Amino acid sequence: MKAVVLAGGFGTRIKPLTYSLPKPMLPLAGKPILEHVIHLLKNHGITEAIFLLYFQPEVITNHFRDGKEFGMKINYVIPPEDYGTAGAVKFASEHLKGDDPFLIISGDLLTDVDLGSFIEYHKNKNALVTIGLTSVKDPLQFGIVITDNEGKIMKFLEKPGWGEVFSDSINAGMYVVDPATLNLIPGRQTFDFSQDLFPRLLGEGKPIFGYSLRGYWRDIGDSTSYWEANMDILAGKSRVKGKGRRLDLVGKDIWLGDNVDIAIDAELEGTVIIGEGVKIMGKAKINDSIIGDHSVIHQGANIIKSILWNDARIEENSWLEGSVICSNVKIGKDVKIEPGVVVSENCTIGQRAVLNQGVKIWPSKEVESGATVSSNLIWGERWKRSLFEESKVTGLSNFELTPEFAAKLGAAFASFLPRGSSVLMGRDTHRAPRMIKRAFVAGVLSAGVNVKDLKAVPIPILRYKLQTFGEVGGAYFRYSPENPEVTEILFYDSNGFETSVSFEKSFERIFQREDFRRVPEGAVGRISDLSGIVDFYKEGFMRAIKREGIKENGFRIVVDFSFGPSSEYFPSILNELGCEVISLNAYTEEHGGGIDEERALELLPKIVRATDAKAGFLLGPWAEKLYFVDETGRVYKDLESFLLWFHLILKTEDPSIIAVPTFVPSYLEEIAKENGFKIKRTKNSVRAVSEAVRDKDVRFVSYPDGRFIFCDFQIAYDGMFAIAKTLELMAKLGVKLSEVSEGIPKINFLHATVSCPWESKGVVMRKASQEAQGREVSFLDGVKIYLDGSWVLTFPDQYKSIIHVYAEAKSEKDIRLLIDEYTKKIESWVGS
Repeated sequence: MKAVVLAGGFGTRIKPLTYSLPKPMLPLAGKPILEHVIHLLKNHGITEAIFLLYFQPEVITNHFRDGKEFGMKINYVIPPEDYGTAGAVKFASEHLKGDDPFLIISGDLLTDVDLGSFIEYHKNKNALVTIGLTSVKDPLQFGIVITDNEGKIMKFLEKPGWGEVFSDSINAGMYVVDPATLNLIPGRQTFDFSQDLFPRLLGEGKPIFGYSLRGYWRDIGDSTSYWEANMDILAGKSRVKGKGRRLDLVGKDIWLGDNVDIAIDAELEGTVIIGEGVKIMGKAKINDSIIGDHSVIHQGANIIKSILWNDARIEENSWLEGSVICSNVKIGKDVKIEPGVVVSENCTIGQRAVLNQGVKIWPSKEVESGATVSSNLIWGERWKRSLFEESKVTGLSNFELTPEFAAKLGAAFASFLPRGSSVLMGRDTHRAPRMIKRAFVAGVLSAGVNVKDLKAVPIPILRYKLQTFGEVGGAYFRYSPENPEVTEILFYDSNGFETSVSFEKSFERIFQREDFRRVPEGAVGRISDLSGIVDFYKEGFMRAIKREGIKENGFRIVVDFSFGPSSEYFPSILNELGCEVISLNAYTEEHGGGIDEERALELLPKIVRATDAKAGFLLGPWAEKLYFVDETGRVYKDLESFLLWFHLILKTEDPSIIAVPTFVPSYLEEIAKENGFKIKRTKNSVRAVSEAVRDKDVRFVSYPDGRFIFCDFQIAYDGMFAIAKTLELMAKLGVKLSEVSEGIPKINFLHATVSCPWESKGVVMRKASQEAQGREVSFLDGVKIYLDGSWVLTFPDQYKSIIHVYAEAKSEKDIRLLIDEYTKKIESWVGS
């Protein structure tokens, strides 16, 4: 049998380790990952391999040559373009002639699985393709595979969200393939196994099976998993061999290369692998670590659970723990390096420097003596789990999200868009977002895309303009509502929607590879001001509102503008509607903490009562969110504001469809049906709810934190329009807000969160799915179990280490018992 080894990946997520090496050549226990893969194949009788290369192929070919030194026959295939995994195998088909099946294996895995039983299973099943499966704690970055009891694959879910995780069995990157499969792969075009071929085989009813592999398996996807893989080898969890000869010492497991010089008073503890030509001086202590060839460890240095590549130099009394130090790195005296640190090639760390936990230093950097490095030294880049968090990029202003970083973001954004096209840009009035926007704009212009600058405007105005022709996307810059020291960049597509997950992944690939489009001087984008945008918004606003009823009532209202730019535009609209407006915080700020919401909601009711106003409104700083205050001074926020809005709609509007997230109370369906309305449930994210407006039958949308969409006007959350619409509906019904709230029954509904490490989320969702067996259940987003007159919903947060639990029950006692029961269950699942 032949093996096809996929070894052409860029290793983007594992940077900075892959700046000078392709990912399959990263050293594990002193040998390249690919060398461990070769030994695995050879141990199972596979002695001929085809290496599919693409990125830095010469590093691999120079190391393995024809394969004889490793007991293998190796052929190399280098596609001229990135054809994807299946497309690359198709390109190598001339090496795969014959009737025998062949093995495909990823060249960047650490594994000791039993390939023999895997291959035999494939033959016994007469399968076209058999996929190797394994269970992992965090399945988000992999393709989830669901099989029946016979092993036949029933469903694929490629890189799901947490709400879609119903199994922790994933595609392990190993396949046994019948050569007839090659006929189903188109030549010389991008074609992927997981995204293209496997779904096609499943759809056509072809025999495709999954086999649960036995043995150790780890995907080395990022620097943390790379460190963990090395530690697993040292701990004996994986049956792979490191470099060197083993010393016969009681209580220790020491492996030495040739020409090693170790001082008699140096201390080696646990499992230590020491490469060729290494020198370890007196009183140095090394525990559970790997020391690369020709490295020098000076007197008194402490190295604990760390990986050093070749030619590293550690000076006196320095302390390294849980870190990765790449080749040709010099660590000065008395340096402290904390767990999770990665120092890339050719760096110099000055004496007494401190590298804080998780810091990554890119190649050829110098850290001055005595410096404390608290963020990545990579020209402002920030290395985190994901660049995006639901259509936005965030960072500590001028430290994590710097002008350099923003310019790169702008270039990546524009590189994804057509050359010569135009985008909209808007911001709030704070100085830091304005600075970041200017840097971002420079990056956009550099890639040949024009910028139409709206300056300081509310978000709904920017999104309203995007719904017309002329722009291919937009971005808005603001301070974070959770922390004013943080800047957020919100991204929108050409229709004003939050950008899609696929857009974000493509954007992130361009950004990480720095594959920016550069244009000549004459093609650089230009900046223009978009005059008349407020009048354009106002015209559409007025057409969508029935003004007469509002004018006849002459509403006196109190509006808190939260220091937002809406204070410059919205009062004139309200005045034109005949409203008497008492404005609070109706000016903008350039810095500071923003609105103190709790204090504002204490003051607003008092002013409403004191002025005998018909209603009060707290409009969010960017004019998206809205809270209500009735004439008695009662405050309605979050779920209460949603229910007030919902009942007002039911009483005044023609029957239609209202879209809401899965977690809101089931009471809505009952009351909606009584009034001729229908409820459409969506996934639980703000983005998923807002995208419900793509359904042309949906007229109203709300996320129950004070955000409302009236589809007859626009597809974005718009607190300004929601205020005017509320006044219109009050006038139409002839009621006060307090009278509307009288018809809202008490709903026994609670929300709780449970802390959950990322690696335990898959286990929790599998347990929740098992808990639901034999019961009425919904898997729209998370696991929603229906009980006798009650329900409980469990789903993981997409960006935080928590599990959400929502529940609704018949009584207050029942709801507390239900929420307590399931939070305790989840806590036990987390610990299992």
